[in-house]
Amino acid sequence: MSSFMTEPAPMDLIHLADPDGNRCIVRVTGRFQPGVLTGHDILHADVLASASFVDARLDLYLFQHDLDSWEQELSSLGPGQTASIGGDRGLSLDIHVHEDGWLSIQVSDPDRLTAVLGTRPQGDWIAEHRGRLEQVRQSWPREVIETAPGTYEWSPNRKR
Repeated sequence: MSSFMTEPAPMDLIHLADPDGNRCIVRVTGRFQPGVLTGHDILHADVLASASFVDARLDLYLFQHDLDSWEQELSSLGPGQTASIGGDRGLSLDIHVHEDGWLSIQVSDPDRLTAVLGTRPQGDWIAEHRGRLEQVRQSWPREVIETAPGTYEWSPNRKR
């Protein structure tokens, strides 16, 4: 059975870049363990961080609750505030909004590196990122339900 044919193409959940070459991208590449109840809804992503002093590619695993909290933090994000994703299991990404529109992006991988880069996104980047989140959710919908702590089953609306 060639289920890989139906896998969605990699998609950027976060894409912040500026003309100076500073960029931070969180690119969702697919499900962590497709078809395995405990790993199916976990998404694997590549974190690409580039600036004059760093060019890194790191792994990030996103649980459904990470996407939920990212959505909440995006919706209330404003000057002087920080939105974060990941963090409780390794790599974390913190985006701090400055009063003048600049962002400080801190990428922390406890085992490998911590880097802070600045970028000034153009346009309404928050609305754009809400749209990106929606696309990721449509491509890799939640398909597992936890019926009791540690007990999982397929959601009735699962596609396959």
